[in-house]
Amino acid sequence: MKVAAVQMVSGPRVADNLAAARGLLERAAAEGAELAVLPEYFCAMGMRDTDKLALAETLGEGPVQHFLAHIARALNLWLVGGTLPMACADAQRVRNTSLVYSPAGECVARYDKIHLFRFDNGREQYDEGRAIEAGDAPVQFRLAARDGRAWCVGLSVCYDLRFPELFRSHARAGADLLLVPSAFTVPTGQAHWELLLRARAVENQAYVLAPAQGGVHENGRRTWGHSMLVDPWGDVLAVQAQGPGVVVGTVDAGRLQQVRAQLPALAHRVL
Repeated sequence: MKVAAVQMVSGPRVADNLAAARGLLERAAAEGAELAVLPEYFCAMGMRDTDKLALAETLGEGPVQHFLAHIARALNLWLVGGTLPMACADAQRVRNTSLVYSPAGECVARYDKIHLFRFDNGREQYDEGRAIEAGDAPVQFRLAARDGRAWCVGLSVCYDLRFPELFRSHARAGADLLLVPSAFTVPTGQAHWELLLRARAVENQAYVLAPAQGGVHENGRRTWGHSMLVDPWGDVLAVQAQGPGVVVGTVDAGRLQQVRAQLPALAHRVL
């Protein structure tokens, strides 16, 4: 099955970001992708953290969700909408939510980012907890590929990547493919992005598809990019360093079975 990680450099205007996402998704579909995944904050990288509040949608309603449903249907894609702000009980916060759409345009899964990023190196400071309410449950969904193969797909978002217990819960549920839509900073991405993606692939013997924000944004933030596809042996199959683009590669059930058969580490778990 061909899959695509969409890399963007999103700005503060939703309409502009959706137009950019559409063009990139059309490229992914033209290259034969059955599954396309957008990056974290694909619909808006605001000038301030609190800008998310004005963009919050409720499940099943809103321009970003309508866009995702329409594009999935129009392009006949399984589509994972990076993240978008979803309303929650706390009016001063939103959930950072990843929604999954089938090729029929139906929303089939929702994951709310569990781990909220906080970072301060003296030059850059971030604290997602100021405007985001954390989720509390792992989520997987089942994807039926055009060749009839069923894939179990585990969802995560960005900072979740640092918490192997989340990915182990996906492995226990039978995940074959792990998705990591992200907006890594340059300092943390340069140091740890590829290292962590490859580690999650190796330890869970699963493919990892990681679309990212990658460039300099209007709000001054710099994101690391390097969207990539990693195979279950830890090999990087495709990558894009910076700028908007599409990383397309193949997830192979035979390769997955080969890795798990030659080194049955998942079956050797004790704890």
